[in-house]
Amino acid sequence: MTDEKNTPPAESQTPEKESAPTRKRVVRSKKASLTEAQGANPSDSAVSSEKNASKEKSVSKASDKTSDDKSFVPKVVYEQLPESSSSSAADAKADSSGESPGASKPTPKFSFNFGRTLVPLTGTLVSLSDGQPQTARLPATPTPPPASREKTTPPPARQTPPSAYSGGSAPASAALNRSNTRSGKNGLTSRRGSKSSRLQGLPQDFEYDDPGLPDEQSLPADYERSDRITREAIDQAHLQSLAMPELIRIAESLGLEDAGSLDKHELIFAIMKRNSSEANGVMYGSGVLEVMPDGFGFLRSSAFSYLPCPEDIYLSPTQVRRFMLRTGDTVVGQIRRPRDRERFFPMTKLESINGEAPERKRTLIPFEQLTPFYPTQRLVMEREKTEITARVIDIVAPVGRGQRGLIVAAPRTGKTVILQKIANSITANNDDIILIVLLIDERPEEVTDMKRMVRGEIVSSTFDEPPDRHVQVAEMVIEKAKRLVEYGQHVVILLDSITRLARAYNTIEPHSGRILSGGVDANALHKPKRFFGAARNIENGGSLTILATALIDTGSRMDEVIFEEFKGTGNMELHLDRLLADKRLYPAINIDKSGTRKEELLIPAEELERIWNLRRALSSTQVVEGMEMLVNKLKRTSSNAEFLKTVPAEKS
Repeated sequence: MTDEKNTPPAESQTPEKESAPTRKRVVRSKKASLTEAQGANPSDSAVSSEKNASKEKSVSKASDKTSDDKSFVPKVVYEQLPESSSSSAADAKADSSGESPGASKPTPKFSFNFGRTLVPLTGTLVSLSDGQPQTARLPATPTPPPASREKTTPPPARQTPPSAYSGGSAPASAALNRSNTRSGKNGLTSRRGSKSSRLQGLPQDFEYDDPGLPDEQSLPADYERSDRITREAIDQAHLQSLAMPELIRIAESLGLEDAGSLDKHELIFAIMKRNSSEANGVMYGSGVLEVMPDGFGFLRSSAFSYLPCPEDIYLSPTQVRRFMLRTGDTVVGQIRRPRDRERFFPMTKLESINGEAPERKRTLIPFEQLTPFYPTQRLVMEREKTEITARVIDIVAPVGRGQRGLIVAAPRTGKTVILQKIANSITANNDDIILIVLLIDERPEEVTDMKRMVRGEIVSSTFDEPPDRHVQVAEMVIEKAKRLVEYGQHVVILLDSITRLARAYNTIEPHSGRILSGGVDANALHKPKRFFGAARNIENGGSLTILATALIDTGSRMDEVIFEEFKGTGNMELHLDRLLADKRLYPAINIDKSGTRKEELLIPAEELERIWNLRRALSSTQVVEGMEMLVNKLKRTSSNAEFLKTVPAEKS
């Protein structure tokens, strides 16, 4: 009875007896792999051999003891050996397949086909950087990627403070993302969802050694080489500028069915995808970057007022960090067609940022750290003898580069016409000015009229769109202007109107519990003030000029509160009078209430003395009589200089 209890069953003894040779085989294979891996170090190999031999002896002794004494039940401890390295597994696989170890597969080379399958786009080719007509150029053969590539470590993180706009605009972008989620745009879901679900449909992130991302040493060469490549293959910006009939003809030539049933965004997306799959040529894309809270970004098109579209170009978080991109940067580069489950065209080769080489981005000073100063360079509005409105503005309220001006107007006083005349005067007299007209909560017919009358960029958000859209388009415009000023450019923004923009911010801003008179939240006016306060003249640099209209006499207490909040923030005011507009006397400018601070920095001393004498003479008359007298005298002279010579320079 005792022997039966102490003797283990036969089934349990069999694996225990076989454990010793199994252990030996494992140790020997491990020993062989260690010997091959440490062949260069004999001392380490000898030490490992002694340890393995001692383990083999202990295992063999345990096996002998088990065979001699059947009543003894050995307790075998199985040690979990580390898996062999990836290189050993790869070598073993190569040995079994007959290939030499370490051999790498050749990297597929890029092919650029500029053959007959490319669809010739109608119209004149336009350069993405300067907007001038571009002649056809012969394609240059791009440099193929290297056959083998070693894995490089990512560069260390820059020790610069994070930007306030690097993660996108605050509640405005979050609200826009929620609206995009409901409409199914950009493939984003609620912030409560997992990251994988929120990023579904986005292209995979690029590694630092990806051939589509140039390193710092190759940036200038890549920039020059890409400029030589012809852009006749396909250009996203050119497609977006075409009308629907031209797009339908291109789609039919590519064999797309039911092209007439698609809207413009879907048609452009289908043309780009079909052309890239059949022609395999170079595709170019451009747009203004909007960085999302997750770190990636999309290039929005100014042709659609920066509205999220299916053909928007995707930039990975690696590209955004590496090139130090921020919301508002204008990016141009090469793109490719979406793969597998991707929904957007990703950018593979970044060529220029804000019209210059990407390397210049590293040497710029952020907009917030630039030194502001009073406007010192005048923007002359006078063009022709018949442009009475522009001539009156030059005399009554001169405008300088970096001006922060308010056009205070009641309804139906001609503020839209004055904005059009100011815009045309700026573009006609200043070739280095970048003009942006921003229409917020405006009527659609006025948007169309502004696009036909003004030669510049027109960005609009009509009254039938939600307040989130008003805020998003305004922030995209101001961020784009800031990025251009960092590059030393001179930008002018004409905003109509800042009252409606403040209303939109008041609608989307979470209520703080502190309500001002008229129903304005105490925290709602901070962001529109930041928009208006961005106008400044940069010392030894560029300038940002903002002329915004403010509505009064609308019967709304909220509009009056908004005007009072912005009244002291500007350094130039142009008041329009309802009485003059009712008598159809244009321009309906109230001379006594209009003026510019520090106008002595813009106007020469002798001319300024004559203007002051003119204002003293007009202040003693009624508003209607004074304006009629000024307009009649201006019509008799060919220029303001000739008119001011008739005004005495001495003090009266």
